[in-house]
Amino acid sequence: MLNTIQWPGQQALQAWRHDFHRHPETAFQEHRTSARVSDLLKSFGLEVHRGLAGTGVVAVLKGLRGAGPSIGLRADMDALNVTELNQCEHVSTHAGRMHACGHDGHTSMLLGAAQALASHPDFAGTVYFIFQPAEENEGGARAMIEDGLFKRFPMDAVYSMHNWPGLPLGTAAVHSGAVMAAFDIFDLTLTGKGCHAAMPHLGKDALLAACQLVTHLPALIAREQEVHKPAVLSVTSFNAGDTYNVMPEAIKLRGTVRCFDMPQRARIEQRFREAIAATCALHGLQAQLDYRVSYPATINNATHAEVCADVLTGVLGEGKVRRDMVPSMASEDFAFMAQECPGVYIWLGNGEGSASLHNPQYDFNDANLPLGMRYWVELVHALLRDGKLPSST
Repeated sequence: MLNTIQWPGQQALQAWRHDFHRHPETAFQEHRTSARVSDLLKSFGLEVHRGLAGTGVVAVLKGLRGAGPSIGLRADMDALNVTELNQCEHVSTHAGRMHACGHDGHTSMLLGAAQALASHPDFAGTVYFIFQPAEENEGGARAMIEDGLFKRFPMDAVYSMHNWPGLPLGTAAVHSGAVMAAFDIFDLTLTGKGCHAAMPHLGKDALLAACQLVTHLPALIAREQEVHKPAVLSVTSFNAGDTYNVMPEAIKLRGTVRCFDMPQRARIEQRFREAIAATCALHGLQAQLDYRVSYPATINNATHAEVCADVLTGVLGEGKVRRDMVPSMASEDFAFMAQECPGVYIWLGNGEGSASLHNPQYDFNDANLPLGMRYWVELVHALLRDGKLPSST
């Protein structure tokens, strides 16, 4: 069956990827990328829908074997506001923007799978190829859902992947449950009473209070959370004052909270608010807190994860699929899709020598392009050849 498929070659896959890399576009601005993706999908003979969440694209492919389940395969398209430091031939041509997370590769692998499957759709059911904008912090998956993704294109299951630096090329990781953490972000302003630094008794010291908060807040994790449920609370920005002899009136803090357990997430937020209130009461300050619940945790469906692991073993070989990797405290908005129907999010090794994600010297490993494409194609056949998906647990 797979022998009758017309597979795009490495040269085509690489040309698409390098083109996307040269022209990076950030959240909800993926206009050129969206147009290029759409044109390619149409050239493969697919039914193409544009405009979900502004720049999102969905292509539809129905199998030759008739009615059956519907599944979604998702790739992200957006780049980051990072200045590229690579010297490669396909370096970014847009100053201050680059594909520092490999979404150019994700998009190209899914395009390759779409072309291959369209050449011989020998399965029962429907495949939706989802090209999503704005994964980086802006919740493009949520925006596509709010714009009718699952109403217009009902799915029984949905799947995604991400390249993973540090994991050897030719290997993958599949989790049976949690993969990526939920994350929230906060902006906090503490306002006291400014005064001359030589006369601190005439003011209300917001700076001292902010320093106490920064050192005390980690205790909400280290001493209050169950040790077998990982969580992180990090203050990542501290802005205060601009001279030597003035106690500043206001201090601005910002940061993030991450965990996997949703009741734990709510408890951390409540204790966070209580700690701020207590500190302000002690020092006579006012607080303005903007606490934003962002992405939920990405949780794989265990039954579907087994299928994905089996398919990856067939593509990569025995012993090449890790099932024991620790989930990441980083976050992923595919979580919104996985909340709507059974979902699986896998990691594909980008190489042990790869720069980390979001690093200005990162580059997607082109050797992964045919591997990711083949995984998508074989996953479709594994799931839809009999016209029945595995039962979800």
